Amino acid sequence: MQLSDFNYELPPELIAQHPLANRTDSRLLEVKAEGGNHVQLLDRQFKDILNLIKPGDLLVFNDTKVIPARLHGKKETGGNVELLIERISGDKQAWVQIRASKVPKTGSTVHIHNQAGETFPVEMIGYDGRFYEVQFPENVFALLERFGELPLPPYIEHQPDGEDAQRYQTVVAKNPGAVAAPTAGLHFDENILQQLHTAGVEQATVTLHVGAGTFTPVREEDLSKHKMHYEWFSIPEATLQAIEQTKRNGGRIVAVGTTSLRALESHAATAQTSGETNLFITPGFQFKTVDCLLTNFHLPKSTLLMLVSAFAGMDNIRTAYQHAIHQKYRFFSYGDAMFLSRLENTKP
Repeated sequence: MQLSDFNYELPPELIAQHPLANRTDSRLLEVKAEGGNHVQLLDRQFKDILNLIKPGDLLVFNDTKVIPARLHGKKETGGNVELLIERISGDKQAWVQIRASKVPKTGSTVHIHNQAGETFPVEMIGYDGRFYEVQFPENVFALLERFGELPLPPYIEHQPDGEDAQRYQTVVAKNPGAVAAPTAGLHFDENILQQLHTAGVEQATVTLHVGAGTFTPVREEDLSKHKMHYEWFSIPEATLQAIEQTKRNGGRIVAVGTTSLRALESHAATAQTSGETNLFITPGFQFKTVDCLLTNFHLPKSTLLMLVSAFAGMDNIRTAYQHAIHQKYRFFSYGDAMFLSRLENTKP
């Protein structure tokens, strides 16, 4: 697999900069593989999910909650610095991305500030070749609540506001730790969840704390050389039991988003119910758990585009994306959704 296999041209005006008025107002592209290189593309509205998910199916959501993960400060030399949490590794430790004219050295201190004029020191304690490890003076979550800023993705060009604070979280979010939203879940509101429940659709959750590495560009043309970032996940015993029961009864496992899928397939590959995963899914991957995937449209050359290509077929995804661009679907985090079924040849 080559990186260039996953490139496409996207008109900038199709990048959604704001959410729609209502969560369920999005469009939904159903992608139905019909064998060979034939694929049927059905333009729907998101509310049609009520007809696509069947009684006895199991919807699996990621219940992670986005934290105010962006911090601003100054180096000891006075230069400006920005820290973006990659993942929290302890009560007072985190791995971060750093933006500065010159990155502070290990052992130095960065002074974080907020608009109220408060400050606290962060010590640089390590570097793994991609991210920097930092030491906070007290609990990371407590300090982020006072000093942090919502970390909107780099392709959203406005500063985060009150609308983002509410809409860049899913309605099932409860476990803080993500620095990016599991965006497929943003399309659901309480009403549609209740309608699905009433219709006999089961619902379960996993937790995968989305890291900032999800936006890090793939720089290796040969994908076998790409080093995937780590993300922490956990799968409750109740969810594992629900999956087993659903499969026994002939229902489908429907992952809401690539993060839910990665958690479920990480468990299938390792039998771990919690821990860190760097599972890198590319075409040829044998899926063991997930039957259908609800997902947004992903960036060119991204690991998420590779994942959906593995799930539904490279040619099918290329065709679907070309169709979506022609039909002016909205792309990325605040954009529209796709409903994909797993290709037969990807099953174990």
